[in-house]
Amino acid sequence: MGTRIVDSADVSPEATVGEDSSVWHLAQVREGAVLGRACVIGRGAYIGTGVRLGDHCKVQNYALVYEPAELGEGVFVGPAAVLTNDTFPRAINPDGSLKSASDWDAVGVTVGRGASIGARAVCVAPVRVGEWATVAAGAVVTRDVPAHALVVGVPARQVGWVGRAGHPLEQTTTPGEWRCPSTGELYHENHGTLTPEGDQR
Repeated sequence: MGTRIVDSADVSPEATVGEDSSVWHLAQVREGAVLGRACVIGRGAYIGTGVRLGDHCKVQNYALVYEPAELGEGVFVGPAAVLTNDTFPRAINPDGSLKSASDWDAVGVTVGRGASIGARAVCVAPVRVGEWATVAAGAVVTRDVPAHALVVGVPARQVGWVGRAGHPLEQTTTPGEWRCPSTGELYHENHGTLTPEGDQR
């Protein structure tokens, strides 16, 4: 397949773009950013300085991923979603002077393997979205999201669990057991965490 960077994309020569990745029209990939293998960066998307993406990530049109975010393998970031990096944003200091890079400490969003951030969702750093979790479209995440959790709303709250296929899980008749309606895969809940059957991690 080969790596594809269209002419209108702005990719720093100091960025690393993995084999078979695509960077589409008007996207910007900043200095020191690292894209894994077979990533897709959509039209108008922004990947900040030093951001790291695992293999097979998809960052959809006009999504903004600010440094120092880290995305695991297979992460989906929906259209116009934002991963922030400033806990106390201000354009100026208390004395009225313009803030510079040395006047604040960037904090990042971490997204675990296989997780999805829905369209126009906002993750307010510093937060971690666990593996295979789903943040619903338009949600605002202000605290960590457990692995496999489905969170919705403003601020985001957990309303269920999702499997690796992305479908909401259905509770079986066995206490603490959940099933994916798409794949039939079973999951077990224990003290607020969810583990796929047979997963020893």
